[in-house]
Amino acid sequence: MPSPRSPLSRLLTVLLAGVLAGLVLALAALPTGLLGGLVAKASLGAYEELPDALRTPVQPQRSYLYANDGKTLITTFYDVNRTDVPLAEIAPVMRQAIIAAEDRRFYSHGGADLRGIARALVANVSGGGTEQGGSTLTMQYVRNVLKTDPTRTAQERQAATEQTVGRKLQEIRYANALEQSLSKDEILNRYLNIAYFGSGAYGVAAAAQRYFGKAPADLTLGEAALLAGLVQSPDAYSPIDGDKDQALTRRGYVLDSMAETGAITAQQAAAAKAEPLTLRPTAQPNGCTATAQGRDDWGFFCDYLRQWWLTQPAFGSTPEEREQALRRGGYRVTTTLDPKVQQTAQQQATKVYGYDDKRALPIAAVEPGTGRVLAMAVNRHYSLADNPGGQANHPNTVNPLISGGASVDGYQAGSTFKLFTMLAALEAGKPLATGFDAPSKLPTRYASDDEGNCDGRWCPANANPEWMDGYRMMWDGFGRSVNTYFVWLAEQVGEDKVVEMAQRLGITFRADADAAFARDDAADWGAFTLGVAATTPLDLANAYATVAAEGTYCSPLPVVSVTAPDGGKVDVGQPNCKKVLEPDVARAATDAARCPVGQQSAYGQCNGGTATGVDRIVDRPVAGKTGSSERNATETFVGFTPQVAVAGIAANPDDSTDLVGSAVQAKVIDAVARTIKAAVAGKPVRDFTAPSRELAGDPQRPQPREEPQRPTPRDENRDNLPSDLLRWLQGRG
Repeated sequence: MPSPRSPLSRLLTVLLAGVLAGLVLALAALPTGLLGGLVAKASLGAYEELPDALRTPVQPQRSYLYANDGKTLITTFYDVNRTDVPLAEIAPVMRQAIIAAEDRRFYSHGGADLRGIARALVANVSGGGTEQGGSTLTMQYVRNVLKTDPTRTAQERQAATEQTVGRKLQEIRYANALEQSLSKDEILNRYLNIAYFGSGAYGVAAAAQRYFGKAPADLTLGEAALLAGLVQSPDAYSPIDGDKDQALTRRGYVLDSMAETGAITAQQAAAAKAEPLTLRPTAQPNGCTATAQGRDDWGFFCDYLRQWWLTQPAFGSTPEEREQALRRGGYRVTTTLDPKVQQTAQQQATKVYGYDDKRALPIAAVEPGTGRVLAMAVNRHYSLADNPGGQANHPNTVNPLISGGASVDGYQAGSTFKLFTMLAALEAGKPLATGFDAPSKLPTRYASDDEGNCDGRWCPANANPEWMDGYRMMWDGFGRSVNTYFVWLAEQVGEDKVVEMAQRLGITFRADADAAFARDDAADWGAFTLGVAATTPLDLANAYATVAAEGTYCSPLPVVSVTAPDGGKVDVGQPNCKKVLEPDVARAATDAARCPVGQQSAYGQCNGGTATGVDRIVDRPVAGKTGSSERNATETFVGFTPQVAVAGIAANPDDSTDLVGSAVQAKVIDAVARTIKAAVAGKPVRDFTAPSRELAGDPQRPQPREEPQRPTPRDENRDNLPSDLLRWLQGRG
């Protein structure tokens, strides 16, 4: 609050005001032509001297995020709830109402209404306050721009509203300069797009949506008059947050003023004044915790997009600048999120575990060849709301359970990592027919004092010896998920090559221990092929998508396009892809990956799988792999077609010692398979390309030992089978 002024100070102010008022009145009394000439001369060249924000307005605007159809709104981001619209998209009655309310002589003055200023100056000095502004729409526009210009300092923005003669004269000069260079309609359009209408709404588009839930082109006479009346005192008059009676009084004033200017008739004004105040308050969503009602699962994808945005140089040189660009830049973002695939994935995740379950099934879907992320689902609400009983991460969380990051390192994915061993072997020239008589337990070169070691050496075992042991090649070794075969194969090609292959396909080691192993001890990481490193469904789906795309790795991508407020396309959204595998290597791995899901390889070498029901569900060419970590702490399945790759990992995100158990594996397989089915629905059926005979090799199998033949699990009710028989059917991948 300013300190009380002395009587002498007040007297000097009155005298100064009188002199200024006399000067203004004298100028106003000059002939119109002469006055216009003086103004034009004074403003000559002034336009080029205007602040950049007045010549090329850059005002904060809301950014919109849409699903991949470009129509389904996910959410919006803003610091200021504002969206620019062209004048043609603003109802004529709204334009007329704002002129009648704020500046009746708008189309006749040259930027400053000198008679109005003089009248306001005398009235304010006489009254000892600032009851009358005397500012034209052009002057108000100048003030609004300068007080919100993000390129100016806080002190400069504050100075734009100070009640001083110097500031007022500068405002008049700027307004006159604008009028010399811009049309009246352009100034009016700019004003309507920046004026504050209360209740957090900046600009007429945001105001029409906030108060009436409609576009500014659809405003009625009464609605336009009410909005126009708010700008004098937006917070006090707001019918949502302020005084409804005051808002209606102002509406009546605007309608009468419109009748006096001839914009409407007296009868129209009376009819509009008689209308009841009908509001449809619509709060605009802001951020990832404010996604469409009932779709808070979209928040996990939204958060992933936001994290991606903060890494993009196109939006600024620092994360802070990029965040500001998202919240103030007015972008239209068409994302990669497919609502139908997302809905299916979410339904499947919550079918396995409910929202209140401490265990989770995060699922990610990726498009091979582009890296576009189609879905990110988990049985959690993306919300900052408190959890009952102090529970961690359920049912509400904003942790990136699907993509990883922050405090989420990921989850062990078990035998799904055998893919990387197979790829490394194929790349080293070993064909799919590479054979090994896989024992129940395989002594290795690694020292170990763990229970079950073999004479002090690490000794991995097969989960189902009767079904897994024996002479195996990559086809049935992968199909039956034979641990000892793949540990042996990793030793043949070098564990460091297997680790490097995983990294090449996008597996990120977020856990410190995993990162240290990969950096310092990769050559001795014997258990890596069994999936002991933590990963995420998104990383895993994208790694398998690389194989589906015949060796083309694409960085995970959450956007299709980004459009700036001026309609120009921002240079982001294009897939960032590179060839990381020879196509024949990827085709060979895919051929073996047909075995786990109950399909046949191009060379007829599949003879059992751990997820054979996938063939029936997807009903088109598909490949994939199951994975169970030690003691069934997690259960994983990742599957792919040439058009989509989907991964799901059942785990307890907060307690790795909480074992999900083997019984959930069949449900995880079913959930992922049905998500794949939804993703390819309506798409043409595409087959995989067979690998070369050279990379397939010559599958000369020795006479097989007697072993039980594992029936194909096609019974829909197989989950009701005894647990020991179910485990035998699944083969423990």
